[in-house]
Amino acid sequence: MSQKKVMIHISGSGILQDDVVMIGEKFLKYWKIPAGRPLQLAFGSFKQEVTIISVPKFEGMRVSPILAERCGLTSRTVLKIRYFDSSRTLRIGPLISVLISRDHPDKLDRPFGSITMFCSELVRACQKRGAYVYFITPNHVDSVTGQIEGWVYDEGWKKRVMPIADVVNNRLTSRKLENKPSVQHFVKEVKSRYGTVTYNEKFLDKNEVFEALKSESSLRRYLPESHSLKSFAVLKNMCQTYPVIFLKPVRGSLGKGIIRISRQSDGTYMTLSTQLGGVQKQVYSSLTKLFAGLSGKMKTTKYQIQQGLHLMDIGKKPVDFRALVQKNRAGNWKVTSIVARIAGGSHFVSNLARGGSLSTVKEAVNKSLLSSDVKKNAYVSLHKAALSIAEGIEATIPAHFGELGIDLAMDYSGKVWLIEVNSKPSKNDNTPLTDNKIRPSVITMLDYSAYLAGF
Repeated sequence: MSQKKVMIHISGSGILQDDVVMIGEKFLKYWKIPAGRPLQLAFGSFKQEVTIISVPKFEGMRVSPILAERCGLTSRTVLKIRYFDSSRTLRIGPLISVLISRDHPDKLDRPFGSITMFCSELVRACQKRGAYVYFITPNHVDSVTGQIEGWVYDEGWKKRVMPIADVVNNRLTSRKLENKPSVQHFVKEVKSRYGTVTYNEKFLDKNEVFEALKSESSLRRYLPESHSLKSFAVLKNMCQTYPVIFLKPVRGSLGKGIIRISRQSDGTYMTLSTQLGGVQKQVYSSLTKLFAGLSGKMKTTKYQIQQGLHLMDIGKKPVDFRALVQKNRAGNWKVTSIVARIAGGSHFVSNLARGGSLSTVKEAVNKSLLSSDVKKNAYVSLHKAALSIAEGIEATIPAHFGELGIDLAMDYSGKVWLIEVNSKPSKNDNTPLTDNKIRPSVITMLDYSAYLAGF
């Protein structure tokens, strides 16, 4: 079964019957597609019996306006094509949908808010590589039929009725939206009815990740001691073992709600907590009073308590590293990028949302006080850790992920530590694009989607 790209042309009204498809003679010979006999045309969940007509000296596929409308296709769309002789099926695709949190139909210049640029970039990548993408929100998935309304780009953002896609990339940024019964029902139904594959299936919480990875002996070296904070005894044990500990909301993101607890020389405990306006400082005379101060928060927020680490810094600003690890066109994990994140101002977390800044790994380690040997091996150590952790997540957590944001840190001995794993890496943390550039991360996402769709 061979595959190649073909350009779809839409004929003038009334010129071509709705169940007839014209394909260039050269392509028919290449794919060994029988002309003049009925076969099934498939595009995502759309299926229709058509007759193929061979056209000399024509390099493309021509369909009627009605057939194009049923597929949701526009003229001069470039797609890959596969012919399956055993089932007499001609598949075009891949058809990809991206499930995003919200849309703004009244703002057609930026219908998806801060991720509009990413969505446009994915459209351009599809046009270049031979694929078709549309965007849906939880409001679009209330009922499951063979069609769904979604956003496409056709000389501007437009809503169009589309077939159910071969692949759904779950880019929801809210657990509440992801857990909606309609969203869960949609994912389950499109899989059972149409064989649609959904990836980045769910959010990860911090305790789930650390507990799962502890079961892999080769990964334990990357894990700072971590527990679920459920009692005073756990807090007391960790505070007596380590001079600094961190409390992290199990389901937090962007550095929100993190509390740093440090034991002072006079026996008191100082907390620093991330707030909207900066960092709040508080001192408690005893652990008992500290726990009492936390009890109110613990009623509404589950915390992970974690060993504090003496990590590399630049001018007393903590540094960590974000590795983007993705599945590639062969279905294997690969490290797409690693960047250093330097905390901003008085913050003790490095998230860009908290005023942090980005740097290359090389620039960051060269500005630090790491030894020359550690500097030389830093990137390789981070790369190895990121890849191993992604493979560990796949082996120990029963969900389908195609992309992981893995936050790592490095101490002054060169040891790499895992901070957290994010199954929905932000598409806003990137530098602005220039000259309609398409990032490797977007190409890799498209390649993996094509792989899952069988293209």
